[in-house]
Amino acid sequence: MATLQKIRSKGPLLVIVIGLALFAFIAGDAWKVLQPHQGKQDVGEVNGEVLSAQDYQKMVDELSEVIKLTNGLNSLTEDQLNNVKDQVWQSYVNNKLIAEQAEKLGLKVTDAEIQSIIDQGTHPLQMQTPFRNPQTGMFDKDMLKKFLVDYANLNASQMPAQYVEYYQKMGAFWQFVEKTLAQSTLAEKYQNLVTKSLISNPVAAEDAFNSRTEQSDLLLAGVPYSSINDSTVQVSDSEIKDRYNEKKEQFKQLVETRDIRYIDVKVVPSDADRKAVEKEVTEYSNQLASTTADFGTFVRSTGSSVNYSDVPVSKSVFPADVASRLDSTNVNEVYGPYYNQTDDSFNAFKLLAKVSSPDSIQFRQIQVYADTEEKTKTLADSIYNALKGGADFAAVAKIYGQTGEATWVNAQSWEGSELDADNSKFINTLLNQPVNELANLNMGQANLILQVMNKKSMQTKYKVAVVKREVEFSKETYNAAYNKFSQFVAQNTTIDSMVKNAEESGYTLMPRTDLSSAEHYVGGVRSTREALKWIFAAKPGEVSPLYECGENDHLMVVALDKIHEAGYRDINSVAEMLRAEIRRDKKAEKIMEEMKKYNSIAQVKGMKDAVSDSVKHVTFSAPAYISVTRSSEPVIGAVAAKTAANKVSAPIKGNGGVYMIQVYAKEKGSEKFDAKQEETTLTNMAVRIAGNQLINDLYQKAKVVDQRYLFF
Repeated sequence: MATLQKIRSKGPLLVIVIGLALFAFIAGDAWKVLQPHQGKQDVGEVNGEVLSAQDYQKMVDELSEVIKLTNGLNSLTEDQLNNVKDQVWQSYVNNKLIAEQAEKLGLKVTDAEIQSIIDQGTHPLQMQTPFRNPQTGMFDKDMLKKFLVDYANLNASQMPAQYVEYYQKMGAFWQFVEKTLAQSTLAEKYQNLVTKSLISNPVAAEDAFNSRTEQSDLLLAGVPYSSINDSTVQVSDSEIKDRYNEKKEQFKQLVETRDIRYIDVKVVPSDADRKAVEKEVTEYSNQLASTTADFGTFVRSTGSSVNYSDVPVSKSVFPADVASRLDSTNVNEVYGPYYNQTDDSFNAFKLLAKVSSPDSIQFRQIQVYADTEEKTKTLADSIYNALKGGADFAAVAKIYGQTGEATWVNAQSWEGSELDADNSKFINTLLNQPVNELANLNMGQANLILQVMNKKSMQTKYKVAVVKREVEFSKETYNAAYNKFSQFVAQNTTIDSMVKNAEESGYTLMPRTDLSSAEHYVGGVRSTREALKWIFAAKPGEVSPLYECGENDHLMVVALDKIHEAGYRDINSVAEMLRAEIRRDKKAEKIMEEMKKYNSIAQVKGMKDAVSDSVKHVTFSAPAYISVTRSSEPVIGAVAAKTAANKVSAPIKGNGGVYMIQVYAKEKGSEKFDAKQEETTLTNMAVRIAGNQLINDLYQKAKVVDQRYLFF
């Protein structure tokens, strides 16, 4: 299992590499049964090629397993799973778009090419696999070959289940790596073909270097746009129309979006609910004092949010409010009940043990299986006695198809987890067994011959039975909230009615614009898929039924305001934005006309509503932040780079106002110019930008339909 530990230790970096690997095609596990929606079985399509819900789920399952494996997780949170779903969909779309273009150009990736990449062993993804030489840290193709041979010859019926599971997970992981390599290689081929003309030159390289390293210190004075009242600047409908036509391409949207209004009611505990929880925890506290055994069953019966571990663990495993009280509590003493404001909970705990325990343990083992439990015990006893008699551990292990190699395990691998009886027995044996002593453990259908080789990092550990109960609303409280809101929804079936009566009824009607079907939540509330389905089936002006959502603690009603079809946005939907932009331009013209009369910073400072500042280390390539107008001003850096020292610039139209600047100092950084390196950097940057633009262009020209919301 050492290999598994290696891959888990590299989990976060590996996930990053996987996420950056272009257009990975993902396939894998069994299909989960889904309920069809109105006979539809497809989650989307790309240029007429449909993706079934079954195939999409297989891809999601595959990537989920990879992430769980690489991060040592048993499950993914809802947010993590949503990220997986989005990554899978985007990868699928990009992969299809690239594949279509590659086919037209006759581009392919052969098995020989993939094998060559594997043999070279330098691809970033390979460097994050467990198949690495422990001496050099480099990818070791021989280690991979050995694993693949062992995997191909795997006899599941003759190997322990945990080893079979490990080999299967590793086999699926390597298949994922191979597919990712194939798809990323094809994408790289296509992008290189398109972008190979993007080569930098020495002049551009030097300009880029100077724009990054040459710094200017400057004095600044200006008049902010906010100094002119908006009401004094008139903008006509014809001006808005002209500006709309000028910028029309910027208002093109690829997918349909919808504007909604909604009311979200979060159900919260009542005072009576709070008192009831306090009373229950008080009773549990009294029971803790008299309980002397089977603390696991007792803690589960209380509904505590903190699992009981029959293994001593670090203080950090416990909630902060419990951990802070442990060292002031005596063994077998009950602390509480007490209230913790941080998580709004009532608590009590009993300290059962406080011991010095190793944080790292080295051990070796032999797993013993036979046809029956009796035969397993007989065989285990025989092996145990042979080892006690002086037999070589590794030699005996090999007889039974195992290595018998010593493995280090860290307490972090079990601390914080809910352990069953067998796992607790196993870990407690590791913790308590003297070094070099043998143990023969019965573990259900198998036996383990166990030998602890070394122990390190002795630390204080605690065994604690914790009763932590967050204050939650009762059924009665929920029903009261539901009945009140249900009555409101029944009486307000139009948007106008909701607007008129929401506040009076104690509700807030929230707006949300440009909601797309690719989003997972309405109003940031979990489990709102049914509401999303309604939104994208409704007509403007309609009001939804009441939805129960969140963690069974939210009630929601939605009204559909407007539909924005794919294509160019209606001028009315962007009119206010354009009006503000035109108004700003008119203010700028007025200020600049006045500022042209002056040729010094001191004169500009004398203007009505003028502000001033000094800014240091301004470069051409980075926008300057002007604190007096609270705005980022890229144009100031550009002008400063071209303005000689002690010279005053012409008026500069910025984002937050109109400025004049005077550069009083210029300096170059200590970095030395390397033409070759700079050209390479520029070329790579251009290729990345062009590559992203290339995909964006393909996407805009493609027909992509995303209806995952119907199923997921």
